[in-house]
Amino acid sequence: MIFEIKFLKERTFIYICDRNMRVRDENKECLVRQKALEMLVEKGFDGFSMQKLAKEANVSPATLYIYFKDKDDLIVQLGLAEGKRATELSMQDFDPEMPFEAGMRIQWRNRAKYWIEYPLESSFFEQLKHSPFRCRVMGPISNAFKEKMTLFCTNAIKNKELSPMPVEVYWSIAFSPLYTLLRFHQEGKSLGDKDFTISEEIMNQTLERVLKALRP
Repeated sequence: MIFEIKFLKERTFIYICDRNMRVRDENKECLVRQKALEMLVEKGFDGFSMQKLAKEANVSPATLYIYFKDKDDLIVQLGLAEGKRATELSMQDFDPEMPFEAGMRIQWRNRAKYWIEYPLESSFFEQLKHSPFRCRVMGPISNAFKEKMTLFCTNAIKNKELSPMPVEVYWSIAFSPLYTLLRFHQEGKSLGDKDFTISEEIMNQTLERVLKALRP
């Protein structure tokens, strides 16, 4: 199996809004969400406020409270929506019953695709995972994901495709190298300030070494 990754130079920001929302409000809420994401990634949680968001989105502060109870509710809603998207994308074409190597290749492909096609959103989600909002967002969206990945690893150990190890060790070996490459790609620089763009060749080369380290 080879990676099928499309490197997109431009992408239109689209949010699927509530179907029950009035038509005249739909575009406005989508704009508010987009501006909120941009500001949160640029300024961080401490530098973000509803007043600043209203100004940036060119709406009245009162308009924001039609869609969100407060700043925390807005961040949690954005996090839940983004977590759902990231989880669904990571599970595309993935079956926890499949052979370990095939499953890992699909997981790497899907996770890389999400980071590359949604750079703003993936940056926001990483911020959120290391913030006080983590528990309020990750809990509701992670149970089904954890169940599938646990079954995937359990089957791999039973089939002698994966060495038994603590989950922290497994994750550090299995996925940390991928996210390091993706961060290099987002920054456009690797070690020594060297220009860097991720490629299928680099990903395959890295994954082969990861699989070798994980096998019994």
